[in-house]
Amino acid sequence: MKTWSVGMAGLLGLVTIVAASYGPSGLSVFVGVLFSVLFGYGWPHYLGVPAKKTLGVVIALCGSLSVLVARFAPGPDILSGLPVIMALGIIAVFVIQLIRGTGQSHRLESTFGCVVGVFIASVGSGWIAAHRFTQESAMTWIAGICAVVVLLLSMIPWPDRIIAPLGLLLGALAGPLAALLFSDLHILPAAVIGAVIAAVLLSFRRLANIATPLGHVAGAVAMGLAPVLSLGAMVYFIDKLLVT
Repeated sequence: MKTWSVGMAGLLGLVTIVAASYGPSGLSVFVGVLFSVLFGYGWPHYLGVPAKKTLGVVIALCGSLSVLVARFAPGPDILSGLPVIMALGIIAVFVIQLIRGTGQSHRLESTFGCVVGVFIASVGSGWIAAHRFTQESAMTWIAGICAVVVLLLSMIPWPDRIIAPLGLLLGALAGPLAALLFSDLHILPAAVIGAVIAAVLLSFRRLANIATPLGHVAGAVAMGLAPVLSLGAMVYFIDKLLVT
């Protein structure tokens, strides 16, 4: 049930992000901010760390600011402001831990886990930046199709020793197929991109499987959104590399 619920959250999130990219500009911003808030609220619950509300606000704000940067920053370096937002988020996480004081429970886990949350929430804006960069982003479709295939496979409750190699294979096959349909990208680069996307998603599946059982719905939603958001910056930079 845990694998199915996390996979379904990720699948719905992925479809929504890709669909919003081709809708009105305001829709993509709304979806990006909404997912930042959902992820920011749920990630501390998934980690099971103290100061959930405060840390969740920091993560959500970093994700939301990144979405606004991706939508409104002047090009061609659309995400050039992202490191600043990440740095401010990391500083805020450390300040919160200092305010909590010495000897508080789970300080190390809370710090590292929420720093990772800041990174994930921030790079999710890459989906918006990728589509804005080329207007009709082929990488959005290639990454989206590869991710859908792997996410559907990840929802099958089979052991990782079966799902992992099968997922890498299907990702490497889905990449060239999507490239043939939506771009003129050569088969070999598309296969490599598909395999890399599959590896990212399968890594999060492994993390979800070895973690303690999820006791909070928001935590399951955040874990489902985490791999989808993590692909954002990769989609943007690969798209930019291919275009330039």
